[in-house]
Amino acid sequence: MSDPLRILVVASARPNFMKVAPIIRKILARASTLAPGERGIDYKLVHTGQHYDANMSEIFFVELGIARPDFNLDVGSGTQAEQTANVMIRFETLCAEHRPDWVLVVGDVTPTMACTLVCAKLGIRVAHVEAGLRSFDRSMPEEVNRLVTDALADLLLTPSADGDENLRREGVDAGKIVCVGNVMIDSLIANIEAARASIAPDRLGLTKKAFVYVTLHRPCNVDSRVELSAVLTELRRIGSDMPVVFPMHPRTRKMCSQLGLQTEGDHGLRIVDPLGYHDSLCLTEAARFVVTDSGGLQEESTWLRTPCLTLRPNTERPITITLGSNQLTSLARLSADIDALLAKPLRFGTIPPLWDGHAAERIIASLLAAS
Repeated sequence: MSDPLRILVVASARPNFMKVAPIIRKILARASTLAPGERGIDYKLVHTGQHYDANMSEIFFVELGIARPDFNLDVGSGTQAEQTANVMIRFETLCAEHRPDWVLVVGDVTPTMACTLVCAKLGIRVAHVEAGLRSFDRSMPEEVNRLVTDALADLLLTPSADGDENLRREGVDAGKIVCVGNVMIDSLIANIEAARASIAPDRLGLTKKAFVYVTLHRPCNVDSRVELSAVLTELRRIGSDMPVVFPMHPRTRKMCSQLGLQTEGDHGLRIVDPLGYHDSLCLTEAARFVVTDSGGLQEESTWLRTPCLTLRPNTERPITITLGSNQLTSLARLSADIDALLAKPLRFGTIPPLWDGHAAERIIASLLAAS
């Protein structure tokens, strides 16, 4: 029997955990049913430590049923350069010690790019889950991370056909590209019943389909006093008609404090601490609509067919607009877009192909086939 395939699975930010959890579960399930002659998989989970706040990290391991990471790089926060350098130094040491056959990276955070750079230098193969997504806006750090990661990765696992098209247009060898579907939806489907049992709406005094769920954290919305003040003003305006629940990212809360913006004492605008995965899914499904700048929430609301207004000039997930219930908006037209949205049905849009809960199985099959 051949030696098992040795994989380091890398997770960094909250959405990464939802992407690696189904893959880990399928690896473990496969091990219990391995047929004679089939190659096994030995995985280790690496947490880069980008999110170190308990509400931003630990609760997700518990809710998703992921064992504690085998390794934690503890890089914390910092500038893009600091984070990249710290991840590369610590991950290089880890790779030199363990010499995996593959490193599996997910998403578009800075540690994803940094780990890929390390592997390219060491000659270790990289598989990128969620490859091929493009906003075509290089002012976004995430877009640079995507471009670098996809240029260096050996196996590009895309969530939808537009990812394949982007990679082919960039000259990527078609043999490296596999459309596996959206592994984020694997987690959603596996957790939807637990999410529906959440008491978050009752705890927050919310009525189903009669509140707005908001998540905003990107620099374009929260790093400028002008922008962030305008965001809060608009959310308060919405809150005069229906409750607005805004779990505030620690970074956004810090910016409010630094910029001297009031965040307490509004009845309609309910600013709360970051929520766990189940509570967030519950509110996404129960909301009348969602306002976000998060890529993951665009995907989740599409599958749940909850109307979504994405406060960004572009999205790397255009399929959530062409097939799903998402649309781009801006502060200048948010009010008008909300009025138009409220005239539409409670649910609309369709679920994209291969967003079916089986992406993790296709990812594992692709890794084994490429090995």
